Amino acid sequence: QVQLVESGGGLVQAGGSLRLSCAASGRSFSTYTKGWFRQAPGKEREFVAAITPSGGTTAYADSVKGRFTISRDKAKNTVYLQMNSLKPEDTAVYYCTAGSSGTFSNPSDYDYWGQGTQVTVSS
Repeated sequence: QVQLVESGGGLVQAGGSLRLSCAASGRSFSTYTKGWFRQAPGKEREFVAAITPSGGTTAYADSVKGRFTISRDKAKNTVYLQMNSLKPEDTAVYYCTAGSSGTFSNPSDYDYWGQGTQVTVSS
């Protein structure tokens, strides 16, 4: 069993930066693909970024490519999402997730989810 707790959300002006953290409990966390999704009011949950267990491969949604960076600290059992050049359209609840199979961008392929952290970008 894996439990995920996100932190680092908040209110920021357009063009600013935030770093989200996802702390995990559970010895098997290091073996999972980790991802970040987001959900804005009235919209479906959408893929943001993912990283393989080894950290050797990352994937990003086109809308955040070049602005967001996913990373992980294996020793701390923590995954990060560095978000730069934030835009108002990045406003959403951001969820950390972990899974063992499937595609990066399909939320159904992930097994564990955090409770989410709110990111609000003002114009």
